[in-house]
Amino acid sequence: MDLKSCLAASPLIAILRGVTPDEVGAIGDVLVAAGVGVIEVPLNSPDPLESIGRLARRFGASTLIGAGTVMTPADVAAVADAGGRIIITPHADPAIVAAAKAHNLQAAPGFFTPAEAFALLAAGADALKLFPAEAGSPAMLRAIRAVLPAGTLVLPVGGIAPDNMAPWLAAGAAGFGIGGSLYQRGDTPAQVAAKAARFTAVLAAPN
Repeated sequence: MDLKSCLAASPLIAILRGVTPDEVGAIGDVLVAAGVGVIEVPLNSPDPLESIGRLARRFGASTLIGAGTVMTPADVAAVADAGGRIIITPHADPAIVAAAKAHNLQAAPGFFTPAEAFALLAAGADALKLFPAEAGSPAMLRAIRAVLPAGTLVLPVGGIAPDNMAPWLAAGAAGFGIGGSLYQRGDTPAQVAAKAARFTAVLAAPN
């Protein structure tokens, strides 16, 4: 599945910063059971490429597995070799987007200004990560979406919790990257499952 299809099924991207290879499979199991279709292992986690490889082998094409905090084109190649299929960055670097597309990977780079957004889209970005979202607002997202091409996927990341998703969704967010509110280093699968349930309950509630 591509990123757009995954987000249509569930707008949550799980960010597993600090996860280890020995625990990543069980954590991935509860996330996938909760309906999460995109899992990101940041490259500043312990042995991140091993974790990405284990998740990719465990879930195959049914779940979009990839890397966050990707900083260089060389990182992109390493993620592709590990079996990752999506590249997520904290910053606006068209060269990393180009490298991702050259490896046939999805790309969701970070941005904070319209100039960055348009440069990343020109490089081939599949989605744009609004980061840090807590430094912006739903009103900011609404204003930016008014000038972006129709259908652009914008994903707020940073400070997103079950109780503040609704205004972002109303402003046109296509999904969210969820870090500490969903997984913190050392969390058990049961703890992650409980956190995921709070997010999915909010998303399932009638507007």
